[in-house]
Formats: sequence, structure tokens, C-alpha cells
Amino acid sequence: MEKIEKVNEDSTLGHEAILEKYDTESRFRKFDKNSIPGIIVFIMCIGLSLFHLYTAWKGPLVTLMHRAVHTSVIMALVFILYPFGKKSPKKAPSILDWLFALGSIALGGYIVVNYNELVMRAGLPNQIDVVFGVIAILLVLEAARRITGKEIAFLAILFLLYAYLGPKLPNIIAHRGYTITDIAQYMYLTTEGIFGIAIGVSSTYIFLFVLFGAFLQKSGMGQFFNDLSMAIAGSGKGGPAKVAVVSSGFLGSINGSAVANVVTTGAFTIPLMKKIGYKKEFAGAVEAAASCGGQILPPVMGAAAFIMAEYLGIPYIKIAISAAIPALLYYLGVIVIIHLRASKKGLTGMSKEELPKVWDVLKERGHLLLPLFALLYLLISGRTPIYAAFFSILFTIAVSAIKKETRMGFRDIIDALESGARTALGVAMSCAVVGLIIGVATLTGFGLKLAGAILFLGKGNLFITLVLTMVACIVLGMGLPSIPAYIITATMAAPALAKMGIPPLVSHMFVFYFGMLANLTPPVALAAFAGAGIAGGKPAQTGFQAVKLALAGFVVPYIFAYSPELLLIDVTPLKVIIVVITAVIGVVALGAAAEGYLFKELNILIRIVMLASALMLIFPGWQTDLIGIVLFGAIFITTRIRKGQRRSISHF
Repeated sequence: MEKIEKVNEDSTLGHEAILEKYDTESRFRKFDKNSIPGIIVFIMCIGLSLFHLYTAWKGPLVTLMHRAVHTSVIMALVFILYPFGKKSPKKAPSILDWLFALGSIALGGYIVVNYNELVMRAGLPNQIDVVFGVIAILLVLEAARRITGKEIAFLAILFLLYAYLGPKLPNIIAHRGYTITDIAQYMYLTTEGIFGIAIGVSSTYIFLFVLFGAFLQKSGMGQFFNDLSMAIAGSGKGGPAKVAVVSSGFLGSINGSAVANVVTTGAFTIPLMKKIGYKKEFAGAVEAAASCGGQILPPVMGAAAFIMAEYLGIPYIKIAISAAIPALLYYLGVIVIIHLRASKKGLTGMSKEELPKVWDVLKERGHLLLPLFALLYLLISGRTPIYAAFFSILFTIAVSAIKKETRMGFRDIIDALESGARTALGVAMSCAVVGLIIGVATLTGFGLKLAGAILFLGKGNLFITLVLTMVACIVLGMGLPSIPAYIITATMAAPALAKMGIPPLVSHMFVFYFGMLANLTPPVALAAFAGAGIAGGKPAQTGFQAVKLALAGFVVPYIFAYSPELLLIDVTPLKVIIVVITAVIGVVALGAAAEGYLFKELNILIRIVMLASALMLIFPGWQTDLIGIVLFGAIFITTRIRKGQRRSISHF
């Protein structure tokens, strides 16, 4: 046990530096709480959290005003907390930072104070409106660059230039062009640009659920998930790797940041995986694949489900239910490869003496699951996500008081309010800057042009169109957090699938999966690179190993694109059972083909047959399903028999 603790201690050395290297949201200034900047940030964070709790209880302000207040305070906090560059002062904001922060507050204040006048002259902005609009665009770009990285800010600048230079571009993408006045007023004074749907969801559902996650963490939920995962999976083959999958899946669904999740849970699980014999790159890849998968796992799905619900105009709970089976198939695929690798290498789990017992963990902290059950009950019973999140936060405080070890005092509640606001900064700024991109796409019709290009290249073939959409989503999502990646891909690529007759929920879920998987896909695989940093492995190799582990994630979207029953759309119970069984077999076959092992090592020919079996099970129809099942069954039985024969001979 001492050795395990020593390995874990060594692994955490420098993990903050690794997090800052790959996660821009972690590069914030760390103020003394008694310093003036520290006090200002504390007051602003508490005020922001209380504002959202109050409006959740009493109802939000007028749409544009509510979104403007939310965005302006978030931006001000970003400028105070996040330095301009690597050489900027780390201990205190510069004069420019303070000016930017005050400018951010002024942007929201201008809309609140002049709201009636702005409504009366809608579409006819005066010179001051335009000046404020231009400043708003520049500050949003700069705040987003600081907290989410230069990639998304650069992409937004390209789109703004596209809106301005429309007539001068090649005919295939040209448009009539828009003046600076047009762009400024559209982006700042309407609910189509900065203050569009994305920031609307951020200012309502997402902030409250991030705050809910902060209260859960403060009550000890993270430790509970780790202990429960160790108790459930720690002693099996490759136990620590399975622990990483379970704990990272739980936490990833709630906290919404794949990179942060990799570092947080990976600091514990990766050294244990290396200790039992997994290579550095594989250990880092396991944590990356498991953490990214949290974005597609209900109930919270890293907050993207709320944006999807808003875009599609359907209840959030319907999306969560539809996402459940594909998410479980994704994690099944990861665990299958982990198990096969452990079997092939003869890697065992941890001894039961080193592990907690399930019942003991549940007795100690099992009551912390009650807020999650309450959340699900409220959502299923038809309550709005805002209502459900608000009362789940209050319920978390009450439930934590059941035991002394988890009880939240006044200081803990204040800390959770501050932590929730800080955690929401990255998501909110992502939504704000993506509003610029979506605004340009809507204003110019670029999204429809891209959809048309995908359809033209696909030549009416659904499979080719799906592949092209997948590639577009991975490219658009590289280097971006999952939420802006989804919003961009949903706007740019999902319309192409809709025109092919794919149901809206299916097309949005398809692009969401591949926007998420961009975090794992080289050359820009931030989650995998963070895992490599913790494990001490090679980043590129870790990225390719993560793609291998996440292969099911690349296949499952094709399954539900061809068989929407997997998302529980217009389905009978019998059809669900058939689709799930064939999908499970396909995922196992895919894992065996990728790992080259099933009871025994598989030669290249058998692996090709296994891959063919998996592909047959993707396409709908009883003929292809039957072929896939027969191929898999034949290999499964023969390899099992041969392994049994070898054991008999060895025993003899």
C-alpha cells in the first residue's frame, strides 16, 4: 500500500504545470484572498452565482439584458484572472487588464441602461451603438483568446473577415458583404450574435449545472466516485485501467472539461496503471479516452446536451435518454480493449486487501448519490432543467449534512459558489465567441454553403456524406473545447445530414460525437497530450493509442445514423433489444480486431474477418446482422476451443 501511495505522490508532482500546458482555462492568476484583486474576484464570483440562483428562482431578466449581464461579468473576471501573455504580470492585473474589465462591465451596463431605446431603434443603430458593438467584438475575441486559446479566436476573426469581404471572395463562397455597422449591431444588439442561443444556454442551464457540480465536488463526490470505482473494478484484470474508465466517466459527465478531468483523475490512476504493467502511452490514452467520453455520458453530458436541447427545441431529458445506450457502448468499447490488452499481457488487478469494499464506500458516502437521483427524478417528471438544477443544489447542501464527513458548512457553501463561477468562465466565453462564428454563418448563409459542398462531394451517397461530415467535424473541433466544437459543427455540418433525410436529433448527435473525438485525434489531441504529460509518454503515440481505445466512438455514430432505434427514436422494445445486441457484438468484434486478441492472439487474416464482422453489424438489415454474428461466432468459438485444448495439453 505504501508503494502505491508513493507512486501516486510522485505522479502528482508537476500535474498543475501539465494542466496549464494543455488547458488554457488553468492558466489563471492565483491571488492572495486578502489582496485587492483577490477580494474583487471573490465578490464578483459570489455575486454572479447568487445572481443566477436568484434568477433561477424568480425568473430571468429580459433575454438580451440577462445575457448581457452574464457575459459582461464573465468577461471582466477573465481579464482580471487571466494574463495577456506568458510575460504578463502573474501576481496582479495590469492597468490594461483593469481597463478591459471595466470596459466589459460597461458593455453590459449600456444594454441594461438603454434597453428601451435600443428596442425602439432596432435595426437602426446610432454611432454610439456601433462603437460599443465594435468594442464588444474586440473584447470577446481577446477574452476568449486568453481563456480558451488562440484557435477559436482566430477562427472567429476569419469568419468576421468573411462577413466583411464577401463580394471580393471566390464565387463559390462569395456573398453581398456587410459593413462594419451591420456586423457590429448584429453581433452586439441582437440575440443572434454574441448574445445568441449559445450564451443564452450558458446564462441559464449551463451555469446552474456547473454550480451544481461545484457543490457536489465540495461535498466529497469526487472522492466517493474514486473509492467506488476502486471497489468495483480495482481487482479485475487491468483493474486500475478499468477504475480510470469508471471514475473518469462519472466525473467527466459532470465537470465538462476533458483535459482537466484527465489531469485530476489521471494523477491517481495513471501511476497505478503503469505499476501493474501498462505502458506509458497506453496508460495516458486510457485516461484520455475515458475522460472525453464523459462529454457524451448522461445525465449532464458536460453541459452540451442543454445547448442541443435549445437548438432542437426538444426536452433535455429526451436527449439524455437517447444518449444513454450509445454512451454505454462507447465505454464498453474502451473496457473491451483494456481487458483484452490485460489478458494478452497477463496483467492482473490490485489485491483486494489494498482496495475498499463496495458496501463500506456506500455506507460512508453513498448518500451523496441522492442529489443525482433527485435531479433525474425532477427532469423525468417534466420540470425544467433550471428548476431541477436549482433545487438539486439546495438538496445537495441538505444531503451533505447527513454525515459529519460530508457536511457543508457556511465556508464550504461560499467556496462552492466561488468555484462554480470560476469553472463557468471557460464555458461562457466559449459560447460568447462561438456566437460570433454562428452569427456570421447565419448572416451570410455560410452554413448552408458548407452543407451544400458536403452534399455535392457525397454525390447523394449516405455513407460518403457521413464520412465527409465526420472529417469536417474532427477538423473543425481540433483544439476546441467540446461545447464550442459541438456548436460549430452543428451549425456547419449537421444541415448536410438533415438534407439526406437524417432525423435532426441523429444528425446533431452524430456531429457531437466527432466534435468530442477531436480531443483525442492527432495532430491536435489535447486530452491525449495531457495524459501523456502525466504518464511521461510520447504525445503522438498516446494520441494514436487513445484513438484505438475510442474506436467504438468512431463506429457507434454510424450505427445510430443507419439505425436511429439506438437513440430510442420511434422504436419498439423488440427493435431496441435487437439493435443493442448487434451493436454490443459489433463493439466487441471491433475491439478484438484492434487489439488482435480474443482468448489467444489473432493473426492478420482473423483480425480482418473480425473487422468485417464489426462493419456488417453497423449497417441495418437482418442479412448483414446475420453475416456479422456468424463471422464473430465462428471466431469466438474456435479461439475458445483452441485455448481450451492448449490448457488441456499443458495440464497433461
